[in-house]
Amino acid sequence: MGGAMVEGLIKGDYIQNEDICVADPSRPMRDKFADMGVTATPSNQLAAQGADIVCVVVKPWLVEQVLTGIRDVMDYDQQTLVVVAAGVKSESIVEWMTKEGKMISTFLVIPNIAIAQLESMTFIAPVVADAQQIAKVKELFDTMGHTIITDEQHLGAGTTLASCGIAYAMRYIRAASEGGVELGFKADDAKQIVMQTMKGAVTLLEATGLHPEAAIDLVTTPGGVTIKGLNEMEHNGFTSSVIKGLKAGAK
Repeated sequence: MGGAMVEGLIKGDYIQNEDICVADPSRPMRDKFADMGVTATPSNQLAAQGADIVCVVVKPWLVEQVLTGIRDVMDYDQQTLVVVAAGVKSESIVEWMTKEGKMISTFLVIPNIAIAQLESMTFIAPVVADAQQIAKVKELFDTMGHTIITDEQHLGAGTTLASCGIAYAMRYIRAASEGGVELGFKADDAKQIVMQTMKGAVTLLEATGLHPEAAIDLVTTPGGVTIKGLNEMEHNGFTSSVIKGLKAGAK
C-alpha cells in the first residue's frame, strides 16, 4: 500500500516530487522510489522531520515500533500524522504518541491499491483533528480518488467493502473472463470485454444516479437472455455469496 500511495502522489499534482520523502529499510525499494523522482532514505526519523503530513504505512504489527521511533522528532504543533494500517486502534496510537501530555493531529486512513492510479476509495477517520486539519487531509486524498470522512467504528466495514472489495471485483473479472473463453473468445479479448463492460456499468451509474436494480431493469427484456442469466446466478447464490463474503471479511 505504501508503494501504491507513492505512485499516486507522483501521478497527482497536489505535491511536487521533490517534496515527497519515502523511508524504507530495503535498498532495492529505496532505489525504486528514487527512480520515481522522490527522495528515499533508510531513516524514518529523517523522513518524518519537517514534513507537513507524515504517513505511516506499514503492517499493523510494525506500527508501534515506527511511531515510537519517530515520536521525539515530530512537531506536535505543526505536523499531521496519518496511520494506514488495518485494525490498529486509535487508543493504541494515542498511547504510543502522547508526549508530555500532548497528542499530535492524527488520522486513521484506509485507501485501496487503486490509489496508484488515482482511483482509490479512501476512508478517513479523524482521531485528533480540527475542521481545518480534516479538510487538509481530505483534500490530499481527494486528489487520488474518492474519500469519505467516517468514524473509526466503520473503518473495518470500509476495509472489507473497498480495500478487500477491489480483490472481490477482480475475482468477478476473472470468473467472467473464463466464462467468455468458454463462450468462444480468446482469453485477452474476454478480459478486455469484461473490464470495459464493468467500466461502462460504473460510468452509467455515476452519470444517471440510478440504483443498480433500476439500471438492470433497462436491459432485462421479459423472457430475454439477461433475466435468464441473472436468475441462474441467483439460483446459485450470487447475491448471498457476495454479502457473506463481505461479512466474513469484516469479522
